[in-house]
Amino acid sequence: MTGAVARTAVALDGRLPVDGAGGLLRKAFPGHWSFYLGELALYSLVILILTGIHLTLFFKPSMAEVVYNGSYTPLDGIPMSEAFASTVDISFDVRGGLLIRQMHHWAALVFVAAIGVHMLRIFFTGAFRKPREGNWVVGVTLFALAVAEGFAGYSLPDDLLSGAGLRIAQGIMLSIPIVGTYTAMFAFGGEFPGEEIIGRLYALHILLLPGLLLALVTVHLILVFYLKHTQWAGPGKTNRNVVGKPMFPHFAASSTGLFLMVLGVLAVLGGVAQINPVWAWGPYRPDLVSTGSQPDWYVGFLEGALRLIPPWETVIAGHTLMWNVLLPTVVLPTVLFAVLYAYPFVEAWVTGDRREHHLCDRPRDRPVRTGFGVAGIVFYGLLLLAGGNDIVALTFHVSLNALTWVLRIAVIVLPVLAFLVTKRVCVALREAEHERLTEGVETGDVRQTITGGYTEPHRPVEAEDRYVLQWGSMPMPPPPEPGVSAGKITRLRAVLHTWYAASAQPQLPPEDVGEEFPIEPAARRSPQADRSADDSPES
Repeated sequence: MTGAVARTAVALDGRLPVDGAGGLLRKAFPGHWSFYLGELALYSLVILILTGIHLTLFFKPSMAEVVYNGSYTPLDGIPMSEAFASTVDISFDVRGGLLIRQMHHWAALVFVAAIGVHMLRIFFTGAFRKPREGNWVVGVTLFALAVAEGFAGYSLPDDLLSGAGLRIAQGIMLSIPIVGTYTAMFAFGGEFPGEEIIGRLYALHILLLPGLLLALVTVHLILVFYLKHTQWAGPGKTNRNVVGKPMFPHFAASSTGLFLMVLGVLAVLGGVAQINPVWAWGPYRPDLVSTGSQPDWYVGFLEGALRLIPPWETVIAGHTLMWNVLLPTVVLPTVLFAVLYAYPFVEAWVTGDRREHHLCDRPRDRPVRTGFGVAGIVFYGLLLLAGGNDIVALTFHVSLNALTWVLRIAVIVLPVLAFLVTKRVCVALREAEHERLTEGVETGDVRQTITGGYTEPHRPVEAEDRYVLQWGSMPMPPPPEPGVSAGKITRLRAVLHTWYAASAQPQLPPEDVGEEFPIEPAARRSPQADRSADDSPES
């Protein structure tokens, strides 16, 4: 038996890189919970693909009109598209169809949310810095594709709610100068609603967009393996190693458990939490619209921006330029994604930091970056709230017009306030840590002196805490020196560097950090650069 196994191993090694797989299986992965957010997105995508394959067997992507005569009697005799009729059939006539369909929808929401939260973790911890700028670009692209994939799938049933969303999408296309009319006519195959949009969205939803997603996920994972995983600073953790669980069997076991948990939670949600009951909305009709209709959360900010922008229009040579549609739905998302793509490179240019980073920042260690992140979250949250301003006004019995004006002001003022408050809180936390490092930790024992006064002794900060605090206080590279003949760009960079680096008084790095920079490519690729939990002093 042993000889057969050995011969099989030799045969496989002659055709596949089996001999080198041992080092790969021992690759270390940090065990902190925040590093599992990316896996949450990955496993949601797996469930999306599995449930989507099942749904494609029964869905008919056609806008041809049929008369419904199925199990759901309230719709009997009503004309509708084949797409809507097949969606209702999946829900009521296909065994397990409603469960699979609702699992698919919940998985889509979790997928986009997990990518978004994963990117926030990367942003706030500075995990996008050199050498991971390319992986950040891949991640932003994945998020954009996930949103597009979600919108395409959401529109396929051709119900009254998704049809209203397609009507808005057509208005967005028409708002684009010069090419807008041609784009809308091509997408819909004629005047709205046309006969082609469902078939074309179906091709995007099951073929093109999933293919791009899978390709970019593969690139993302390859880069994660090649560049090593980031980790939180701590004793024994440096820019030259990774301390954590070996990929097999420890990490594989915990990761499999996470997949089963995600599958179980989505199955429960699909079974008990109703979502998108298209039979309640009915088939799409261009002359009808549902009151209180809301899109899925990931495009809700566009809905909110549409509702907040004033009715601005400009007529040029007899052509109307609809700023009230173009700005919130074309310009705004373009600017937001451009900022996301450019941020790692802009921060590196401002700080002058060209070093490799494999240890995560704590958010408080970079007050300006954290302030930007919180301001962005507040901005998005206000737009999402504005997307349901009619529901909010009805629920709390307030004026819709007054609420709209409050949100218009808040979307400008509150992100700025959020930035200032967050930056101040981060700086205050750094100052408190500096005090702990210099004066020690209060013991809680109060003693009276012979002069009648009171003192409280302090004890030194624990070694592990001191390491983390000192690492977070490592100063950034000094700003460029703007000489007498320096240009405006150099002077601007120096000013931005000084402003960005505002923080508590920096401390010296830990004595045992050693020479961390630069990291040679050979050290990054070497299996010895990773250290599993079995080899680490923390085991």
